[in-house]
Amino acid sequence: MTDLADYQNSFTRARLRREDGILEVRLGASSDESLVWDESAHRELPALFAAIASDRQNRVMILTGTGDDFCVRGESGGWDLSRPAGWDKIYWEGKAILRSLLDIEIPVISAVNGQARIHAEVAVLGDIVLASETAVFQDAAHFPAGAVPGDGVHVVWPLLLGPNRGRAFLLTGMELSARDALACGVVAEVLPPARLVGRAWEVARQLALASDLTLRYTRVLLTEPLRRAIAADLGYGLALEGLAAINLQP
Repeated sequence: MTDLADYQNSFTRARLRREDGILEVRLGASSDESLVWDESAHRELPALFAAIASDRQNRVMILTGTGDDFCVRGESGGWDLSRPAGWDKIYWEGKAILRSLLDIEIPVISAVNGQARIHAEVAVLGDIVLASETAVFQDAAHFPAGAVPGDGVHVVWPLLLGPNRGRAFLLTGMELSARDALACGVVAEVLPPARLVGRAWEVARQLALASDLTLRYTRVLLTEPLRRAIAADLGYGLALEGLAAINLQP
């Protein structure tokens, strides 16, 4: 078992604070810069989520971003995309990110503070997803960029949007506005930017009225179908993504 003091300052891509058992996690490269999906973020997120899961003082989690966007930019430096050994790192971390997120056994409220074009699946895997009016959802990092959408997006988006719309979303680079996402059932509420995080705390405090075991076991129960889907198909998708990527290398 860990405590917040053991990991609060251990990550360069997240800032954490806790009040009354509610843990707020702000993803970002700095206190005012939105998350950049780079080698550091890819490496740190599994450890971050694992530490949160191990801290039994956490009762509800709020996941949000820093700055104007959730994540709109990725960087390829730090990865070796040309060899299987290089892709093994991506394969291991890619599986660990979504598995460790779903292994957090407390309710997760996502507050999507702006554009989520790179790995938006991290945000929409929350149990309750709130979106700013400025939010836009897209999978810009994969098929539109020449990559196989195999690192979890191929599982998450068809589940959320339905098989046909989910495949179209991944293949065409379709954008969903906050209102589109609400109509599709991807998000539960759309709020003005200034109200977003405050509303997340309101919902978190409401959930926190339940007992510890009710909170934990409800999360476990509601995420079990997602865990099964991720366990069945995530590794295969990452392997195919890696094969295609290696084939493109000079």
